[in-house]
Amino acid sequence: MSYSIIPQTKRYFLLLYYFLATSVTFFLICFVLSCNCNGRKGKNMSAIERITKAAHLIDMKDIIREGNPTLRAVAEEVSFPLSDQDIILGEKMMQFLKHSQDPVMAEKLGLRGGVGLAAPQLDISKRIIAVLVPNITEEGETPQEAYDLQAVMYNPKIVSHSVQDAALGEGEGCLSVDRAVPGYVIRHARVTVDYFDKDGEKHRIKLKGYNSIVVQHEIDHLNGIMFYDRINEKDPFEVKDGLLILE
Repeated sequence: MSYSIIPQTKRYFLLLYYFLATSVTFFLICFVLSCNCNGRKGKNMSAIERITKAAHLIDMKDIIREGNPTLRAVAEEVSFPLSDQDIILGEKMMQFLKHSQDPVMAEKLGLRGGVGLAAPQLDISKRIIAVLVPNITEEGETPQEAYDLQAVMYNPKIVSHSVQDAALGEGEGCLSVDRAVPGYVIRHARVTVDYFDKDGEKHRIKLKGYNSIVVQHEIDHLNGIMFYDRINEKDPFEVKDGLLILE
C-alpha cells in the first residue's frame, strides 16, 4: 500500500510545484510588461501634453538640443481660433523666459537665461515663439517699462527687411546649443514682422537693433535654421561693407 501511495504523493508535489512556478513566472511577466507599458505611456505622452499640464514648469530638460530632427524641420502653422493647448503653450513659454531672467527662479530651476524661445525647441513643431527683451537703462535709472519687447507670436512672418545687414558683436547663443560658436551671425538690420496674438488679432511691428536680432533668431527656429548656419565657415568674423556690428 505504501508503495503505491508514495509515487502518487510525489506526483502531486511535482504538479503543485510546476503550477506554483508557472504562476509566479506568469505574474512576473505580467508585472514587467505592465511596467514597460506604463513607461512607454509616459514616454509616448507628447511634448505639448506634458508641457501644458497645469503644474508643469518648463525647464532645461524640456528643451531639445542640436541634433534633434525637430530643430531642422519646418514648423507647421497654427490654425485659428487657437486651441486651449496652444494658448497655454504660449503662456508657458513666456513664463519660462521670465523665470530664466529671475535670478531666484533661474537658480531654483537650473535655467539658462533667455530672451526668446520657439516651440520647436520644446520638440513641438508649431510656428509659435515667445520673446522677452528687458528694457536696459543706465545704472541707477528706472525704466518706465520693464521690457522693451514682450510678445507671444503665432505664425510670425518677416514681410520686409532692410538691405543693410547686422550682427551682434559678441555673437549669438542658443538654449538648444550647449557650446560656444564664435563668429558674426549675419542678419537683417531691420525687419517688419506680421504675427497673430492668442486672440487671433493680427499685428505688424517694425524692429531694429537687438530686438530685430532676437525675433529673427526665433523665426529661424520655425524654419529649421540654427544661428550658426549664418556664420561664414571660412571667415567667421568677416566684415563686409555696410555690416552693422551691434555692441
